[in-house]
Amino acid sequence: MDLGLHLASFTWSGGSATFVDDLVRTAKTAEDVGFTKLSVMDHVWQIRPIGPPEQEMLEAYTALGFLAAVTERVQLLAWVTAAVYRAPGLLAKEVTTLDVLSRGRAMLGIGAAWNEEECVGLGLPFPPTAERFERLEETIQICLQMWSDSEEPYVGKHYRLGRTLNSPQSVQRPHPPILIGGGGEKKTLRMVAQYAQACNLFDSPELAHKLDVLRGHCEALGRDYDEIEKTVMGPIDPGPNGENVDATLEHLRELADLGVTHVQMRVADGSRTDWLELIGERIIPEAAKF
Repeated sequence: MDLGLHLASFTWSGGSATFVDDLVRTAKTAEDVGFTKLSVMDHVWQIRPIGPPEQEMLEAYTALGFLAAVTERVQLLAWVTAAVYRAPGLLAKEVTTLDVLSRGRAMLGIGAAWNEEECVGLGLPFPPTAERFERLEETIQICLQMWSDSEEPYVGKHYRLGRTLNSPQSVQRPHPPILIGGGGEKKTLRMVAQYAQACNLFDSPELAHKLDVLRGHCEALGRDYDEIEKTVMGPIDPGPNGENVDATLEHLRELADLGVTHVQMRVADGSRTDWLELIGERIIPEAAKF
């Protein structure tokens, strides 16, 4: 099992005076201690489960470009891109650019979007649920076509592209890995089985059931279930002095027994890196054995 680091908050104890240096140090430390993925949210306002909308939030792909420049090995992605926030052709170019500038470390994390509040606030598109899922699937299809050898037009229900030219092409071939976030059993998990290299599910009592549903979609589509990386997003708190390490490892083993191969954990305060070092010393090496 691998661990990754998710930057969901940029309201850190060091404040604005040290923020950029703290961000660089957090990214470099995460990479050095063995985290394999580094992600940011694709939100323009802070989300309410984490903090009020007024808290600091960076735009995802600008931030990922910066992180590409200060890291060397860690995979980079938005966890997850809101499919309706950008025109699909532009999104394919953004992920391709990230892949080129990071020398092949980009992933496309994507979902149907959910935060109506920020969309209304900043005038971003937020169509009804059914349409968002239709646009999500067309966006994935457009990205895959732009990462292929085809420059043919794309004509869908919601998007029409006259020429799917993408130059330069992505470093990773045939394309950067695609992670689809969400546990919707009829649409989302079917799209995972059809298009994705990774899924993301909640660390919840329903996890085993969701994985069974995904397996069923794979069987129906003739997809190898084991090809898909199973990820969950969840908090990991080793405790100030490591007092929660054993309990954390026990839970990670439970997830591994279900088939989860990657856990993406949220950073609480990027002005401090001591807890990342503790996780790198006592949790990441043990989880790698699962």
